[in-house]
Amino acid sequence: MMFPALQSKLARFEELERQLEDPAVLTDSYRLQQVQREYGGLAKVALKVREFNNFDDEIAIARQMADEETDPDTKAYAQTEYEQLAARKQVLQNELEDIVLAGDALTRGSLIMEIRAGTGGEEAALFARDLWDMYQRYAAKQNWKTEVLEFSDAEMGGIREVVFSITGDGAYRQLQFESGGHRVQRVPATETQGRVHTSLATVAVLPEATEVEIDIKDEDLQIDTMRAGGPGGQKVNKTESAIRITHLPTGLVVKCQDEKSQHKNKARALRVLRSRLLELRTQEAHDARASQRKLQVGSGDRSERIRTYNFPQNRLTDHRINLTLYKLDQTMQGDLDELVAELLKFDREERLRNPDPEPAA
Repeated sequence: MMFPALQSKLARFEELERQLEDPAVLTDSYRLQQVQREYGGLAKVALKVREFNNFDDEIAIARQMADEETDPDTKAYAQTEYEQLAARKQVLQNELEDIVLAGDALTRGSLIMEIRAGTGGEEAALFARDLWDMYQRYAAKQNWKTEVLEFSDAEMGGIREVVFSITGDGAYRQLQFESGGHRVQRVPATETQGRVHTSLATVAVLPEATEVEIDIKDEDLQIDTMRAGGPGGQKVNKTESAIRITHLPTGLVVKCQDEKSQHKNKARALRVLRSRLLELRTQEAHDARASQRKLQVGSGDRSERIRTYNFPQNRLTDHRINLTLYKLDQTMQGDLDELVAELLKFDREERLRNPDPEPAA
């Protein structure tokens, strides 16, 4: 069987198809949403694999007709059909090989992004806000859906931290390389001498994990409820709707307070926790491959400085691939197409030079 890893995705896709006909799923809005999200992410690849699998029978029939038919016109027709099917299968095989090279990113339609202000005080918080605005604009141009899961603002309009999901075709694949340290060089609004300051914000991109991928046991969780707090300790509401979940085996802590419903906050917090646990698991695989690749664009290390945004020179530099663009103003407005394309191209070339072994079925 060719492409065992992709065949397993087709099997999961077909299982989800059956679930979408199950009344128990159709009447559970939360579960239905989860199934539809995973189903949509797998569809593009699974349908190609299904088509590829069907070619063998069709080609065998056309080949038999071409060999056994005695009528010249029918024989010529069968031969032409055989050649067209074989050519189409080869094209599809090349596409599936590219999908294998792209790794798991291609079948993921959603991600969770975390942006945090780093060193630089209020200027870092303002830059974190600018990054959030940039990604939201890019998502809007791609017709992706964004949803804020956790938000903590700062003075002067900046943000200390924002956690949000992005859902849409190709979202994770195109934004997977944004994890790391983002450095800004500019003159802050509060700077009276006109001096350029350097500040930092960190970005983490987590593939949104499904409940199938990451099974969280209730006994592994410590769940605390509290009143949601606003800036300066102000109470957002008087009920204990805020949730803090501690995953005891790993020590990971996730909190969510944006919704007034405790149930919704818990569901959101579990989404983030599940994705952070998947990140922990996949990071081990990243580390194992890093020794094979001289430069690894997708290391996902939050502490690694990956990019510099120099406002006085209107310059953006991605240090991992030695790319410099002099259109920072357009980039901050959500024009990330060229940057994303170069990162994907670099990653593909690295994978071709050092391919990951495809897991067995």
